[in-house]
Amino acid sequence: MPHFIIDCSQDILQLKSPDELMNAVYEVADETGLFAPNDIKVRLQPYQYYRLGTHKKNFLHVFGYIMEGRTTEQKAFLSSEISIRLSKLLTDISFLSVNISDFEAATYSNKALINPENTDKNRHFGL
Repeated sequence: MPHFIIDCSQDILQLKSPDELMNAVYEVADETGLFAPNDIKVRLQPYQYYRLGTHKKNFLHVFGYIMEGRTTEQKAFLSSEISIRLSKLLTDISFLSVNISDFEAATYSNKALINPENTDKNRHFGL
């Protein structure tokens, strides 16, 4: 936790490499101090087929999924900082957007939580 998924039009990868885009999001998430660096996960999904508005040529959207417990202000800051960093990298983009959503702790599960030795139900158990 957290997970950042970058959806973008395929042509964005001609402007910046996948590593540049993913590193920008990772670095911003790390710099906020909201997450342990080893917990941050970023992935990128380019789209070959998409439909945009008239005279719009490309897009990038970051979906951020984080464990509940951060304030609205913290989430807004994270979203804004990611937008700012990516805007500097992609100065001529038609659509650039970010949204941050909460995972509900009560309904979240992972490999650590289902481990029978994890009696404290620590979601970082064994990492």
